[in-house]
Amino acid sequence: MDRFDHLEHLDKHLVEELAQVARETVRDELREQSRKRRRTAMLYAASGAAALYAGGAVALAVGLALAIGLPGWAAALITGALLGVVAYALRGAAHSDHGQHTPHRVLGGSPPGAPPSGLGMPYPPMPHTPPEPPVDPDGPHHRA
Repeated sequence: MDRFDHLEHLDKHLVEELAQVARETVRDELREQSRKRRRTAMLYAASGAAALYAGGAVALAVGLALAIGLPGWAAALITGALLGVVAYALRGAAHSDHGQHTPHRVLGGSPPGAPPSGLGMPYPPMPHTPPEPPVDPDGPHHRA
């Protein structure tokens, strides 16, 4: 066994080197993916800001168009009401499938048989009792 002792040191060194290479590879891959996602998130944020300013400009244009024939306060009130209606309609469109949601639905399968704690059944078992015989309301009444 003495002649294999030096190989044990080489094995440990090889395992450490392979682990280091794997860590660096994973780190580089995650860094590249996060860089791409960060860029995508920044573009979405910029497009949202541009859309916000565009919506403000449209609201201003509607208000100014209405102000041609109405007083300024009335045009602003009508524009605000229109924006409220649009916001309500968009909210309704976002929640349109809310009523179709089935409660207690588990995505990708069936609900687990036990709670995540692993302490047993999710509910205590119900004791089995035989059903009571039906009571005849017009039958004889006995006092015990």
